[in-house]
Amino acid sequence: MMAIAMLAAAMPVPALATGQQTFAAQCSMCHQPNGAGLPGSFPRLAGRVPVIAGSTGGRRYLAMVLLYGLYGPITVDGKRISGLMPSMASLSDQAIADVLNHAMALEKAARKIAPFTAAEIAAVRGAGKTGTDVAAERARLAGLKLIP
Repeated sequence: MMAIAMLAAAMPVPALATGQQTFAAQCSMCHQPNGAGLPGSFPRLAGRVPVIAGSTGGRRYLAMVLLYGLYGPITVDGKRISGLMPSMASLSDQAIADVLNHAMALEKAARKIAPFTAAEIAAVRGAGKTGTDVAAERARLAGLKLIP
């Protein structure tokens, strides 16, 4: 399982790739092309990303996940997941924004959510967090019911 995540993180992304192309190259191996995830290993993104992105804290958290990674057990859809999300910090701020925007489009959101911007990602990148910080933020937001 860890080898799959490491392989996904190491795959090259073409210069000026779209969010969909970057998602296909970097994310779909674990989260699947349609964002359905792999039960027990990698959470579904389809339908969850727009919900999480609906709050300021949720948007910051999503950027943190891509920038700093996430490890340790989490609960998604009432089921425990023990996967590893590697850092995607080698991607540009625009590429991360594009991937998040693609992930939001995997399933129609209940309400319109503003697209992510490179400036938004840059602000989170400058915070200098770690994977441990991401896990703590996830627990805090889940406790507030901002993460489904």
